[in-house]
This record gives sequence, structure tokens and C-alpha cells, in this order.
Amino acid sequence: MNYKTIAQETLNIEANTLLNAAKNIDDAFNKAVEIILACKGKLVVSGVGKSGLIGAKMAATFASTGTPSFFLHPTEALHGDLGMIDKNDVVIAISYSGESEELSSILPHIKRFGIPLIGMTRDKHSTLGQYSDIVIKVVVEKEACPLNIAPTSSTTLTLALGDALAVALMKARDFKKSDFASFHPGGALGKKLFIKVKNLMKSDDLPVVSKDAKVKDAILKISEGRLGTVLITDNAGKLAALMSDGDVRRALLRDDFSLEDDVLKYATSDPMSIDDEEMLASDALVLIEEKKIQLLVVTDKDKKIQGVLHIHTLIEKGIS
Repeated sequence: MNYKTIAQETLNIEANTLLNAAKNIDDAFNKAVEIILACKGKLVVSGVGKSGLIGAKMAATFASTGTPSFFLHPTEALHGDLGMIDKNDVVIAISYSGESEELSSILPHIKRFGIPLIGMTRDKHSTLGQYSDIVIKVVVEKEACPLNIAPTSSTTLTLALGDALAVALMKARDFKKSDFASFHPGGALGKKLFIKVKNLMKSDDLPVVSKDAKVKDAILKISEGRLGTVLITDNAGKLAALMSDGDVRRALLRDDFSLEDDVLKYATSDPMSIDDEEMLASDALVLIEEKKIQLLVVTDKDKKIQGVLHIHTLIEKGIS
């Protein structure tokens, strides 16, 4: 048996389902978006079985993209959770057949409260279709299942329509990356958009020597500082240079090397630095990678050292 062929057939069936549905989107979709945009409460999504699983994912997507939303299981709703729905809410009910017994049982109560109901079903004449103010059709020629029974193409289409609603709402609200990150502060995007240099830089007990220091003093400071670098300041206390482990190793290869030499003889003058601790840590990482350095010095506008940011810190904190 060629499982690769089966996989290709399954994906082609579901892909064609999505393409056909895209051609048949009608004004009901526009009206559904307008109803949700006008909602002063939350968007409640409900469904049973596979439709319920899809509904839970839809609610999560809505909630993370600027539309307050939660999933409500019809059975739980019948046993008290119906009170979670407020008169200012909007409900999306999902049932491919439109005749799910558990879902159908709560529809009269939803309508009794005068709550807008958006149905997602294949049959607008079904129980769900008749109770709905707007019906978004979920119509498939066949399931990808070889028995044409297990929800496959239909659940894929329902999920995609939910994504389409979420995207339409995002565009209507001009939802930006920063908005998305606000709902995902612990995620990669949140770190990229919110964590700044000042949040990660080391500012205490920095390894610093004056430009008049000797190499032996600088090496001692490198060891004490544990940053692989010593910062060198001029007489006014401003950043003048730095000496790294690499600079020390290269100095040791010179025939004229002496521990009593002035540190500036082997130091890197005019090192890479920034005077903006408000810079995003992700932007600082780009700078570090472009310049092929390990340590970025942070100064004020007068070149006074404020702190240092090491590439290892960025990596450890998941900045990318």
C-alpha cells in the first residue's frame, strides 16, 4: 500500500474543498463580520464533538487576535454555564449537519435573550440554520475519509472559515504585531517586541580600567569580570576602548609583548557601542551579529558607560 499516495489524495481533496469554498463566499460572511465588530461583549463559540474541538481552536484564535472570545460546550451550558452568555455577546454555533441534539437544545435559550446567532452549517434549513440570524455555509462535496463519514474535509473547511473570520476582524481593527504580542508576552514575538536592552544589560560591577592601566591590570579585570572583556575609559570617564580575550591572545603572539605595556597598545579602540538603552533587545542582537562581536557596550549620549549586553544573555533569554 502506498501511503504517500493516500496522503496526497487526502490533501488534494481538502485543498479543493477550500478552493471551492473560497469561490462561494457570499454576503453572509460580511454580515457576520459586521455583527462581531458591533459586539459590545464577547464572542461565544459553541459546538459538539469534532465541531466543538474546532470551535475551541477558533475561540482561542479570536481571543489572541483582538476579539474577546471563549468556548462554551453545549452540555455544560444546559447545566448552568448558559449564564456565562451575556445579552451583549454574540454566539457562533457550529454543526455540520445543523441537527446536533446538544447544540439544538440551547438554541431557543440563546434566542430568548435576543443574542445574535451566527450558524456554521451545511444546511440553512436545518434546526441550527433556522435559529441563526446569519448562516455561514460549510459545504463539502465529500469527506477525505474513504468512507465519506469521518469529519475531515468539513472540519478543515470549518477551521479555515474561522481563520478567515479572525483575519477579517484583525484587518478591520488594524490589529498590529504589537497588539498580538500584548496577548503573548511570554512568546517569541512578545520577547522580540517588548524586551529592551535595559532589561537585559549588566550594569553593576563592570570590569573597567583607565587608559593608563597596564596590560597585567587589564587581564586581572577580565578574569574578575567574567565577561571576557575589560572596558577602558579616558580621563573623563568616557568609553575609549576595550580589550577582549581575543585581543589578549593576539598580544601574546607578539615578540614585543610585555605585561607592563600600556593596555591601549593592544586594545580595540573606538569599540562598537550604543547610546540607547531603550533599543529592543532583538535589534541589539542583529547589531551584534552584523558586527561579529560578543559584547555590546551601552553608554549615555556623553559616552559614559551605562552597561554591557552579552550575546550569551540574549541567547539564554530566547531573544531571536
